[in-house]
Amino acid sequence: MEVKRRTARSLVTKLSSVSEQTRTEALCELRLISKHDPESRSLIADEGAIPYIAETLYSLSPISQENATATLLNLSISSREDLMSTRGLLDALSHVLRHPTSPSAAQSAAATLFSLLTVDEYRPIIGSKRDIVYALIDIIRSPNSLPRSIKDALKALFGIALYALNRATIIELGAVPALFSLVVKDGRVGVVEDATAVIAQIAGCEEAKEAFRKVSGIGVLVDLLDPSTGSSGRTKENAISGLLNLVQCGGEQVANNVCEIGFGVFDGIADVAENGSSKGKNKAVALLKILDAGMNGLEDPRFASFLSHSS
Repeated sequence: MEVKRRTARSLVTKLSSVSEQTRTEALCELRLISKHDPESRSLIADEGAIPYIAETLYSLSPISQENATATLLNLSISSREDLMSTRGLLDALSHVLRHPTSPSAAQSAAATLFSLLTVDEYRPIIGSKRDIVYALIDIIRSPNSLPRSIKDALKALFGIALYALNRATIIELGAVPALFSLVVKDGRVGVVEDATAVIAQIAGCEEAKEAFRKVSGIGVLVDLLDPSTGSSGRTKENAISGLLNLVQCGGEQVANNVCEIGFGVFDGIADVAENGSSKGKNKAVALLKILDAGMNGLEDPRFASFLSHSS
């Protein structure tokens, strides 16, 4: 362990060198060590590497920015507190998201944020950085973004949306059209699953009702439950979660709207209620009960039959 510590100390010292080549070589080594040797991550952080690496995020050199973001991603696995306590780190990550020298740099920055967002206490802090939220949304709506960058940006947005007070900000900054555009036009299963996961979270706030209306969001979520669309199980569960959050937050009017649009997707909801995950089943049954109550006496007999066996 002492040998590893001395190695980390030596490399971190080189990060302050006046020679750009020396700094770059040290950063490349730190990236490799932090990737392949989990024990070294905390040692690298303890030796004071993070402020130097954060400063490197502003570099115009693709190799420097790429290695810096990748190293931070590796360190975030075990040294999240060290990263969050480093002054200016979030601003530096925001800079990379907005001005990446390469797609991989933006991808690693988004993935680092997602790693940090696994800690509950960091969600309101990161979510308060509107420039970060906007940059993540910009990644998912840009036609030039790579699939992996989109997925990592979606995961980061999901982590931000887990804190309820962040959801209005995400909607205000234009996430809803971008998210539903991915669902409708993208077609890649993983991307659609991650996009609907974010949609399900932000559906649980008052601002969602109008934002979803503008993009026919209810209709899109209903279509995902139709067996003919071939949606994955996870996508269907996310759609149900989104509709449930929407009607719970939006009240009777939204529930009635879902009933009018979604009367024909009972089979899709019932399928999740019967065959989904434990959480998916519970949400599907809860949604069925709300829809049944909203039918105003015009309920499909299949609702009553299924609910009688689910109560």
